[in-house]
Amino acid sequence: MSAPTAPAGLAAAPARAAAPASLTPVFVRLKLSLLRNGLKGSSKRKAAYFSTLAFAVVVGFFLTLGLAVLRGNTHAGTVVVLLAAILALGWAFMPLFFPTGDETLDPSRLVMLPLRPRPLVRALFASSLVGIGPLFTLCLAVGSVIAVARGAAGIAAAVVGAPLLLLGCVALARAVATANVRLLTSRKGRDLALLSGLLIAVGAQLANFASQRLFEAGGLTTLEPAEAVVRWLPPATAVGMVDSVSEGAYARAAAQLLLTLAALAGLLLFWERSLTRLMVTPDGSTLAAAGGDKERGAGGLWSLLPEGRTGAAMQRTLRYAVRDPKTKASWVTALAIGAIVPVFNALQGTGSVYLACFGAGMLGVQMYNQFGQDTSAFWMVAQTISSTHDAYVELRARAVALALVTVPYTVLVTAVTAALTGDWRVFPAGLGLALALVGSMLGTGAVASARFPYSIPTDGAFKNVAPGQGGLAWGGILGGMLGSALVSAPVIALTIWMKVADRYDLAWFALPVGAVWGVLATWAGLRLAAPTVARKLPEILWAVSKG
Repeated sequence: MSAPTAPAGLAAAPARAAAPASLTPVFVRLKLSLLRNGLKGSSKRKAAYFSTLAFAVVVGFFLTLGLAVLRGNTHAGTVVVLLAAILALGWAFMPLFFPTGDETLDPSRLVMLPLRPRPLVRALFASSLVGIGPLFTLCLAVGSVIAVARGAAGIAAAVVGAPLLLLGCVALARAVATANVRLLTSRKGRDLALLSGLLIAVGAQLANFASQRLFEAGGLTTLEPAEAVVRWLPPATAVGMVDSVSEGAYARAAAQLLLTLAALAGLLLFWERSLTRLMVTPDGSTLAAAGGDKERGAGGLWSLLPEGRTGAAMQRTLRYAVRDPKTKASWVTALAIGAIVPVFNALQGTGSVYLACFGAGMLGVQMYNQFGQDTSAFWMVAQTISSTHDAYVELRARAVALALVTVPYTVLVTAVTAALTGDWRVFPAGLGLALALVGSMLGTGAVASARFPYSIPTDGAFKNVAPGQGGLAWGGILGGMLGSALVSAPVIALTIWMKVADRYDLAWFALPVGAVWGVLATWAGLRLAAPTVARKLPEILWAVSKG
């Protein structure tokens, strides 16, 4: 008697169920769902997204049109190859600066799912091609290949080169983001994101300076040696390949194509290994330290600070500048921009030693709203202030901590500016004026901190004033800066007289005058601010804790 047999349809069902489903369409739909759900319930978010999309499409269209106009130009290859390299650099570094811009950049959210790295890489790679960034990059890639494609062979190469450039940029961004995902989700990663605006500002200044020097040196011809090297660096090799095919250099084009494909495969392999390591290695931030926590802060350079309340307040102020993300961003921005303005003007031949005062002013602003920088933690400091003397010591310690950085920085920037301009005879007068300005801003900053305190929100990376306190913040800063100018007026008048009368033989006399005047201005400001702090301490505490 034969055993019963199952129906053919039922026998085939387990086989069909055992076949694994492809992750790629699932992740593409997930990316689209994230985009769609992120726009629900927020009209501001919808407006921001669609305005960004429209801006990217319009700018991408005109850039594509502009690149296409270069077709037939002698320097078209130089422009588009270097543009491809800049585009790749942007893709490599932007995820480090804006990690929260794309939630799928954090693959650590998938470590608990039973997914193998290689299919996961394919799925993430496909989903990464959905978005405004890839669309804008595709527009530039199409415009670049149109600019250099000539003949049937060149057009065929362009059809391959444009997608390869896009794939190379996206793979580079994903590989870098996955390798640094633990950094991006840590406090240091958030600090890096806060400093992105500074790096963009510095890059804009460098680009402006480089463009001026470029046209002074003879135009795009001077970039040809750099282009000759960059055309062999992936993914710019994809555009270089199209240019080589159009010139009839098929062997060189084949080598560039192979180099592009090899780089793309290498990036995907590196991405896969980084993803594997991420999925099997525990996060070090969740592991307890083997040797236990060690008390730090008592030794090293901190031991050079005075003892008592003064040293504690100085150390607290300096630690905020190193550890608090917003304070750190403010300090680094002031240090960088304060040096860029005088130095770059000097390099362009339009500089003056007196522009070093700009850097001194940028750092002097850090004295304003001292208590707001403590946010809600100021209540712990407020518990230790019971008299005018306590308030004076607290403010003095904060001013001295700022001076430890500001004074050497001002001397250095002034000296560098004088060296670049070659105007050393103005150096003493310029340094004296800068030191007087620093002291005046420390004094007026103490007064503004006491009379115009405001809260600094901690929930937003770019929110520096609590709602409803914007007028208070601007009033304190602008009023304090105007007051600093008035306090420094005698030193300013002395400097103007020396310049008009050409009496720079007295410049070394202006240096000690400016330094002493700055010290006196700081002391007077602290003396004026201390009684106000002691008297209005509850109001200050309420104001800085409002956000």
